[in-house]
Amino acid sequence: MKKRLSEIGYVAHGKIVDASDFGVPQKRSRLIVIGIKEDLAAHLEGGVNHAFEVLESKKAEVRERHALPKKKLITAEDAISDLLVSQNYTQPCLDPYSRPGFEETAYYGPYTSYQKAMHKHCRTDSMDSMRLARHRDDVRDRFRLIIKECTQGVRMNEESRARFGLKKHRIYPMSANDPAPTITTLPDDVLHYCEPRILTVRESARLQSFPDWFRFRGKYTTGGEMRTKECPRYTQVGNAVPPLLAEALGLTAASILDELGEIALRKDGLQEMPIVTPA
Repeated sequence: MKKRLSEIGYVAHGKIVDASDFGVPQKRSRLIVIGIKEDLAAHLEGGVNHAFEVLESKKAEVRERHALPKKKLITAEDAISDLLVSQNYTQPCLDPYSRPGFEETAYYGPYTSYQKAMHKHCRTDSMDSMRLARHRDDVRDRFRLIIKECTQGVRMNEESRARFGLKKHRIYPMSANDPAPTITTLPDDVLHYCEPRILTVRESARLQSFPDWFRFRGKYTTGGEMRTKECPRYTQVGNAVPPLLAEALGLTAASILDELGEIALRKDGLQEMPIVTPA
């Protein structure tokens, strides 16, 4: 990638970034590549590497903008404890994209600073994608044992999967006290930290840092051949860049552009005169 960008006049640098450092309640490591035109990067102290120094400084800024703790990692419990079935009541899911017979969680309101940040500008009755999975009783019993007996926060090992008769390789019993594992496009990759079920689309979206007012459309899941033709809600969430990380990247790009603009003004001798306050 760096070679291709170099061929068209850009100098690029890549770095692994963890979304949890930006207030996202999820351990999500991703390669971020930033490219700047060579003639512009030459004017920045440190060149293109300076962009990642700026990105580092945006961690605190993004948290401050959303009234989140300055350094504390946001845990799964911090993020979705207000969406527990045991603390709310359920009602028929009336989502027009959902088949009949599903239930969803009613919502009473946020508790933690993260929940309040995500629920800002959203009416409690306007959240979508709250539909609960319809697990069979034997599946719920199995999930209940997994939550109780397996190590939480790490992927189930081969021995545990064999014990519970699971052929799927990636199953994470989520830990309440840590950021969630990476949210994927498959809803059964992650089990809730205290309730015997998979996550709802809304809970997955919370763990990705989507605000509660954001609406998802289309089917909830898709299987078989349609996986290549449709983008259901779990896929929309799992494939997304976490909004808080995206915000930090946007702020970084804006800051770099501002710096380059100031450099251009100084270079052209157009820098404004400083304001002098009369004595």
